[in-house]
Amino acid sequence: MKKINKKDLVDEVALKAHLSAKDSRRALDVAFEMMERELLAGNEVNISNFGTFNVKTRARREGTHPKNHTRLVIEEAKNIVFKTSKKLKAKINK
Repeated sequence: MKKINKKDLVDEVALKAHLSAKDSRRALDVAFEMMERELLAGNEVNISNFGTFNVKTRARREGTHPKNHTRLVIEEAKNIVFKTSKKLKAKINK
């Protein structure tokens, strides 16, 4: 499985959109900054035909330490979750 990184995204956007690498990088930075800002505000980020990002809160709960089997409290935590769109899911499962 190949991994892509931000540089790969910048290069692809620059090539397909006929932009310089600098302009492409700035456009992606602005998009990621906006997504981060909205998620931090508790809003959902929906990208059509791709998927939806949102923040879910996991409630405080009790757990067990795996080594010594003592009970411990796992504090409430917020996580970013991603749900694929139906179109993307259908393409992946073809």
